[in-house]
Amino acid sequence: MTFKASQPLLEFIHRKGGTELIFIMNALGLTQIGLILLCTTTISSLQCNHLHLQQRKLIENSLQLLDKMGEKFPQQCLKEKMSFRFPEQVLKPRQKETVKVVIEEIFQHIFYIFSKNLTLAAWDGTALEQFQNGLYQQIEQLEACVIKKQIHYFWSKEVNRLKLKKYFQKIDCFLKDKKHNLCSWEISRAEMRRCLQLIDKVIRKLNN
Repeated sequence: MTFKASQPLLEFIHRKGGTELIFIMNALGLTQIGLILLCTTTISSLQCNHLHLQQRKLIENSLQLLDKMGEKFPQQCLKEKMSFRFPEQVLKPRQKETVKVVIEEIFQHIFYIFSKNLTLAAWDGTALEQFQNGLYQQIEQLEACVIKKQIHYFWSKEVNRLKLKKYFQKIDCFLKDKKHNLCSWEISRAEMRRCLQLIDKVIRKLNN
């Protein structure tokens, strides 16, 4: 009889270790488990090989959701606009793999900003949730595909990383100073749109 593994079971196998995994192996058979793990590894490799295409699609979707989330930029907020000056040099490292680590960190910062104190934002709840889920999906994909040990070591020591951190801290402080009012969120939404557009350009250049 051919054993067909369900997705929850595959996730369970990845998460569990030790005695639980041994128990499953005894129940299903070493050969079947081996085939399951081989298939999931192959699927992961294929996903990583097409990472840039997935990222471009997800970023495009994220930009659409940012637009869908709210109305056009309110005229009354123009006087409150400020320049955050995204440090574009962080997206120009020497190694291609380092760019992926940088992009992942940018997504983490955006996810953090768009996950709290949103009461006064007056945005479409469904679009906001989809935007958050899309960011999380992009972070998960990069986590799975980027080889990080040495890359993370060098990136953690770079001055550019500090510049990136300061950029997002500036946005976070701006929101706090404005008590997360509607205009502060609309200005931040416009800034995140520019940020994602820059990432999209970089991903396109990397694969030309």
